[in-house]
Amino acid sequence: MNPKVSIIMGSASDMPVMEEACNILNDFKIPFEVNALSAHRTPDQVAELARNAHERGIKVIIAGAGGAAHLPGVIAAFTPIPVIGVPIKASISIDGWDSILSILQMPGGIPVATVALNGARNAGILAAQIIATGEKDIFDRVASFKVNLAKKVVSANAELARYKFEYRTNGK
Repeated sequence: MNPKVSIIMGSASDMPVMEEACNILNDFKIPFEVNALSAHRTPDQVAELARNAHERGIKVIIAGAGGAAHLPGVIAAFTPIPVIGVPIKASISIDGWDSILSILQMPGGIPVATVALNGARNAGILAAQIIATGEKDIFDRVASFKVNLAKKVVSANAELARYKFEYRTNGK
């Protein structure tokens, strides 16, 4: 089984956040790989992975990084494959804002789709949606996932209806 998504993080300490992307890709039955690479400490390996990803069948790269968070942008500079950046609130972080802005504020021509702080789950869903544009089986799984999200909201409203208040105008 060859990976379709490459999940890359700056260090193994990012795995508790990035695990959410792994979980959702696993649920969608999308093969993926996981690597720790640093834009600053292993720049040659980052460039090599990014340059050769498409030759290995990678369709999307999810890159998580904290602090200065250069990893997603560096990867995007070396590949034509879509890159999804996950800003991570690291121990050296300024409440995560440094990571968010480092990933969001990419120069023209080097886009990185950026999800919320620690939003690896959404990165996995977005990667699945990108792949789903060309693969019907994955499209069907993503569509089913979306239907189930809607059902959860309907179910939540039914649950909220049991709370009765004298001046509540709905849920009676």
